[in-house]
Amino acid sequence: MLEENTSNSLLAFETLESNVRAYSRTFPVVFRKAAGAILEDENGSEFIDFLSGAGVLNYGHNDSDFLNDAKKYLESGGIIHGLDMATSAKREFMEYFDATILRPRDMTYKFQFPGPTGANAVEAALKLARKATGRQTVISFTNGFHGVSLGALAVTGNRTHRGAAGLTLVGAVFMPYDGYWGADQDTSEYLGKVLADASSGVDLPAAIILETVQGEGGINPASKIWLQSLELLCRRNGVLLIVDDIQAGCGRTGSFFSFEFADLSPDIIVLSKSLSGCGLPLSLLLLKPEIDVWQPGEHNGTFRGNNLALVTGASALRKYWTDEKLSHGVTETGRILNQRLQQIAQSSGDPSLSVRGRGMMLGLDCNTGKLAEKIVHRAFEGGLVVERCGAEDQVVKLLPPLTIDGETLQRGLDILDSSVHASV
Repeated sequence: MLEENTSNSLLAFETLESNVRAYSRTFPVVFRKAAGAILEDENGSEFIDFLSGAGVLNYGHNDSDFLNDAKKYLESGGIIHGLDMATSAKREFMEYFDATILRPRDMTYKFQFPGPTGANAVEAALKLARKATGRQTVISFTNGFHGVSLGALAVTGNRTHRGAAGLTLVGAVFMPYDGYWGADQDTSEYLGKVLADASSGVDLPAAIILETVQGEGGINPASKIWLQSLELLCRRNGVLLIVDDIQAGCGRTGSFFSFEFADLSPDIIVLSKSLSGCGLPLSLLLLKPEIDVWQPGEHNGTFRGNNLALVTGASALRKYWTDEKLSHGVTETGRILNQRLQQIAQSSGDPSLSVRGRGMMLGLDCNTGKLAEKIVHRAFEGGLVVERCGAEDQVVKLLPPLTIDGETLQRGLDILDSSVHASV
């Protein structure tokens, strides 16, 4: 045991934990409790959470209904680990998801539980797309982020993450995302020309993978027209469309799936993060039946189908997705959030500040990583947890819980407001 044992001491983390740790450096306290949109450290100091576990906690911390259902399941002797065996918890989750999410949207998909993390799900999606089409290349986009395991990293754009791979990443070709060349340039036209030209040097891909709102890449929302153009290109060329809805899904943009506003019908949908409702690891692939070409056991994982997470995931569906109340609330809260951020940017005195995003997935672009870092640091000192994203970490990313109350939201925005004005 280390000798020092004072509140908020980071000695154990600095001594025992790997250098790779990141969030404990940005937020140098020891958190011990959480409820809703509030975190509490070992000194009893409270922080408003606009990070939400990087999108894992759309419904806030420790929802009492979710925890009660988990407790009842554990006390009943419910199976926790079951590989991909048939369990009561899995059946209830799949049937409820089908009844509350898929069928009301006239969507028909098979379920695959590939492993506990979003990256696990991305790996499975890429592998399946290649198997189903017999092709190897996958097209991804500038500033895309899909995970840091090797396959997912190959379709991730960030050089810092890619540089840690230790080998050449293959199997992906990057194309410009919507708006990458400016608002007046339709980058889907370039992609269409590349796919149509037999001498472009780009082989016909197995799939295109994208986020409808790029999260780690800087809160970059794609337009409805651009997304529909991409889907049309996929259909014309026999290319599968994979939507990575790990961070933007589960209601973050208003609708359950982030692509609903564009009327897309992806071949594969990747879900994780807030899927379990309360932070337990769970990921899911939704596959169109015709591409479910796996042989039994061909893709597996020891921790696929986390039963306790399936229990709390079903709780989240029951509580929030049997009607449109949450979706309407996200739309309205997102409007309030966007409006306030616009006011903060305009009153800052720095004309380079701008706001973008969709729903309750918004970013304040500070133009430089140095300014964004200063704002995040001051915000934390003032009692607000918020992080940065973008190629140069130049965007302050706001992901408050979808269930945050108006008073707490405004207090958090007040802290951000004063942090911005003190930093520019």
